[in-house]
Amino acid sequence: MQPTVAAPESVTWKIHLDRSMWVAGVRALMLQALHPVAIQGVWQLSDFRSDPTGRLLRTAHFVAVTTYGSPVEADALGERVRRVHRALAFTDPATGRRHRVDERELLVWVHCAEVSSYLETTYRAGVPLTSRERDRYVDEQARTAGYVGLDPTDVPRSVPDLRRYLTRTRPSLRVTAEARQAVRFLLWPRVPDRLAWLAPFKPLWFPVGALSYATLPGWARRAYGVLPELPGGEAAATASLRALRSTLNRVPERYYNLLFDEATVRSADEARERLLEAGYEVANGFRALRARTLFRPPSAPTNAPPNVPPPRDPVEA
Repeated sequence: MQPTVAAPESVTWKIHLDRSMWVAGVRALMLQALHPVAIQGVWQLSDFRSDPTGRLLRTAHFVAVTTYGSPVEADALGERVRRVHRALAFTDPATGRRHRVDERELLVWVHCAEVSSYLETTYRAGVPLTSRERDRYVDEQARTAGYVGLDPTDVPRSVPDLRRYLTRTRPSLRVTAEARQAVRFLLWPRVPDRLAWLAPFKPLWFPVGALSYATLPGWARRAYGVLPELPGGEAAATASLRALRSTLNRVPERYYNLLFDEATVRSADEARERLLEAGYEVANGFRALRARTLFRPPSAPTNAPPNVPPPRDPVEA
């Protein structure tokens, strides 16, 4: 049996293990909130308003398990997610219509908002990805869609397909009062009890939230109107995103892991054992493993060398 859901040589590992994923995850939540029905499901059924950080950490756990968890672990998590979704329903106050959380349209939107946010943010932050690798990532994530109850054929399998989906969906997106409030929560979230020791450092979160907002498509930022649009904002956002990534990369892994739930860290520890048994060198952690197995040598051409800012919005441009 394969030791992890996604192989360490996959583009999924290259993207999901990058520390700019904190910005990507928050951006995904902000983008998802633009769907007027999806945000009602979150608003009415989840603890997002009281614990938006908890929702982000749960998303991080799902991403972790469906990346380097064991197939058995990922299947069990997927079954729990599907079981919870089957039991939940909510009413759209704008139409009075009753919706199930596991409706195909809603699941596809959440999936595509996440995939596009993860891909665009990490690429813009400086992760070197060729055009072929970007397509491969979208295709690899089609398997992840199965864990929430979708078929791989339900979701885009390439960047052009993903771009067409987002273009087709955009007319149905809008900023509701709940969506705007959700963005405000994400810019200044409540610190969960398990991370109470970080409360004095809460102001350090704002750059992460502000960067997540700044990396949204221009039309989405203008619609939200939560933060001002500044001249040269796009270039500044890219430079800041790269600086934040560089700073996070300097944090030793033992301290960085304190940000995650115990279950997420435990899953990573178990993955290390499986990879060691499979013949991988993991003594220096996943990031060192990734660097040896995934990155091209300096002489190999890429579409976005680390010292050259990549094009903005590879999906939504």
